[in-house]
Amino acid sequence: MKGPDRMQIRETSISYNDYVKGIDSLDIDEQLALLEIISSKIKNNIRKKRNKQSILNLEGLGAGIWNGIDAQDYIRRERSSWD
Repeated sequence: MKGPDRMQIRETSISYNDYVKGIDSLDIDEQLALLEIISSKIKNNIRKKRNKQSILNLEGLGAGIWNGIDAQDYIRRERSSWD
């Protein structure tokens, strides 16, 4: 089986169309290996993007809504509404 480790890597700029055309020149094992590489890279990119988001980014969001409201008074009113 020819794998990605046996392919020669060139330091040139290749267009999207060049990549698409090149797929046809690969045998089925190479195509499957390429598919695995692309899939892995996409998954890693998605993970990285998700990891940039943090629950801590929500800290302080909406804080202005609570300006001038006494917390204890608010809790008392909420609890009394349960009855």
